[in-house]
Amino acid sequence: MAHIQKVKALGLCSGGLDSILAALMLRDQGIDVLWVAFETPFFSADKARRASINHKIPIIVKDITGQYLPMLKNPRCGYGKNMNPCMDCHALMFHIAGEMMAETGSDFLFSGEVVGQRPMSQQKKSLRYVEKNSGFDGRILRPLSAKLLPGTPMEQNGMVDRDRLGDLSGRGRKPQMEMARQFGVTDYPSPAGGCLLTSPGYASRLRDLFEHQEDVAAVDLAFLGHGRHLRMEGGVKIIVGRNHGDNAALSRLYRPNQDVLMQAKSFSGPVTVIPGGCDEKTLLQAAAVSAGYSSAPLGAPVEVSVNQPDGVVDLTVMPIPRAGVQDLLIV
Repeated sequence: MAHIQKVKALGLCSGGLDSILAALMLRDQGIDVLWVAFETPFFSADKARRASINHKIPIIVKDITGQYLPMLKNPRCGYGKNMNPCMDCHALMFHIAGEMMAETGSDFLFSGEVVGQRPMSQQKKSLRYVEKNSGFDGRILRPLSAKLLPGTPMEQNGMVDRDRLGDLSGRGRKPQMEMARQFGVTDYPSPAGGCLLTSPGYASRLRDLFEHQEDVAAVDLAFLGHGRHLRMEGGVKIIVGRNHGDNAALSRLYRPNQDVLMQAKSFSGPVTVIPGGCDEKTLLQAAAVSAGYSSAPLGAPVEVSVNQPDGVVDLTVMPIPRAGVQDLLIV
């Protein structure tokens, strides 16, 4: 008797309910499913890792920052409301996943996308754009909405049973919740997005970074998620912590060999970082701004401890009131 090789599918996983259901629908047909989850400074794979453990679906996690940044700076379809290049983002993810099919022994790709669920990236035309620009046209299946989309080669050749796929559409969640009940899925995150590029504040800081800096490192992007960001005279950026969490993060991200870190000595207050350092004049201004955000009284000199690549110095400055730097804030 001839050996019939089992069908294997590689799915994009965000860790959300739709990703989970798409994988379970295919597994219920006897298809061997595997997930890939991508990470950048803008989104993590933590939810996907949890889903992998809960549903015993193997997962590969890849950091794609190096491939993501060139696309993010110049997406062919532009951005959403903020700096989210959703359509080109999805096309890139499917492209990278497609390149993994051979090494994983997968026959096709799939995702948990639902027709009409998102106004920009999940309309029929958008889904078609993503597939065409992924480089893997005809190899992508959206199980939850398959009956609303043209049949794929995988359905036409019997690799996948189209009759057992879904016809979900729109933003409603009741059909997914009913499917979750049927599959016994009880632990899944809310549908709220986890991409920082959709945050107005983060998007403003990212846009400013791209305007002022040609070469962007991963740590520059990590800095964007913490503190108040101000553009000083001459284009120098300083980052002032807002709370203990920011202070801890800025201290962790600070690079002693190239950044400046400062904090008021005798008063509680923020950690302030100057990525890449600055000249002496800007250093004094930054110390005065940092002191102004501390608990030090205005109108009296404050000592600020300054860690520079060439050593530690103490600067005495007059605090600049917070109201005096509002026009410098990147918001």
